[in-house]
Amino acid sequence: MDGKTRANIKPGMVVNIVLKKDQRTGILTEGIVKDLLTSAPFHHRGIKVRLQDGQIGRVQEVLEEDD
Repeated sequence: MDGKTRANIKPGMVVNIVLKKDQRTGILTEGIVKDLLTSAPFHHRGIKVRLQDGQIGRVQEVLEEDD
């Protein structure tokens, strides 16, 4: 699942994000969503989130859903 639709992302999910400093290289960082920072229902570059370790970036893919 991609990370462009806000409804697909919830706190506790495992996701891959791209950090601001990695946008040119496309290096992904894996983590668990703590907060959703984008209020719009859709964003073409990915919904911005804060991970539990404090890193902020845009979701590129959802790895594991919170059941």
